[in-house]
Amino acid sequence: MNFFKAFAVTVCVAACCLLCFSVSADAAEENVLMMATTTSTDSTGLLQYLAPKFKEVSGFELKWTAVGTGKALEYGKNCDVDVVLVHAPGAEKEYIEKGYGLNRREIMYNDFVLIGPAADPAGVKGKSMTDVLKQIGQQKAVFVSRGDDSGTHKKELEIWKATGLAVPDKESWYVQTGQGMLPTIAVAAERKGYTLTDRATYIKYESDSAGNPPLKILVEGDPTLLNQYSVIAVNPKNCPKVKYEAAMKFSDWIASAEIQQLIKDFKILGKQLFTPNAK
Repeated sequence: MNFFKAFAVTVCVAACCLLCFSVSADAAEENVLMMATTTSTDSTGLLQYLAPKFKEVSGFELKWTAVGTGKALEYGKNCDVDVVLVHAPGAEKEYIEKGYGLNRREIMYNDFVLIGPAADPAGVKGKSMTDVLKQIGQQKAVFVSRGDDSGTHKKELEIWKATGLAVPDKESWYVQTGQGMLPTIAVAAERKGYTLTDRATYIKYESDSAGNPPLKILVEGDPTLLNQYSVIAVNPKNCPKVKYEAAMKFSDWIASAEIQQLIKDFKILGKQLFTPNAK
């Protein structure tokens, strides 16, 4: 009998411990805000810089997965996150129209730039982006695309459409990495090719290269190269368990004057990565 009593007590204690662990885990999860975001906000260190400050004022730990914008929106659609921070306005508006997101708020911007070897073998420096892609195609110069449905990839496809040419995805000189921006830049550098990148990630790449990167900015300032970032709360009608109130708290916080100033002050190599523009 003593054995059975001891066994029963052990089972009871184990069950209580499991219950306590479950409750603690649930409580911890309640204080986590899950976000899907573009790779540039992560690889530059911006989110690592901002997240502790959000926890201080809200009590929520911000956790995120950094992927291309297309994938980030899919995470929101599938109820895997509470909020998205992305940079493809056309796709974002469609996402909202379909009922997956609410309260899109523009918070900051930078621009896209075309980078390539300093020698510029295709002779594209200073041209418009449509002329750049046409000339790269004519020269069959190596062009490295993310090919991952990210905001950068969407912008590239938008420019190809403006040229009136089909995307040369079957051509040997057109390389698709299916990866984030920094790995894509690394492939372009290895192949001595061209690629489109957001300026913030290029500055990070420049910093990692001790200020002397193999690839240089060859085209910038084209009006088509604006790169707007926005935050969108996941729609609770589509995802009943989403932390909508916490997502809106984050949206209000990142758009506040104090945090907009922090975004403005965030620099690498003394260069501003993002320009705040929340209304």
